[in-house]
Amino acid sequence: MNIFDDDDFMNTTPQDNFMSIIKTANQNIVSNEIEKVFARLALAEKLIEENNLEEQYERELKSFEVAEPSEYRNRVDSLYIETVGNIVTQCE
Repeated sequence: MNIFDDDDFMNTTPQDNFMSIIKTANQNIVSNEIEKVFARLALAEKLIEENNLEEQYERELKSFEVAEPSEYRNRVDSLYIETVGNIVTQCE
């Protein structure tokens, strides 16, 4: 699988690339990688709950999106890129 076949690859967002890759990659691999992302999210939520940080989390999330949109976007994009990388390397 060559993710660089499309000339527009470098002109798209990490989210666009992720959506494109998950449609064409081996669906078992995609499913496994998405499961890993949700497992990380579930653990993060568990840690937040165990440390009674739900309210602080909600405040921080809203503030993060508004006060530091570029850092927020970079972190979200990094997750897309990491997941695509994991999928593509397993499909080769």
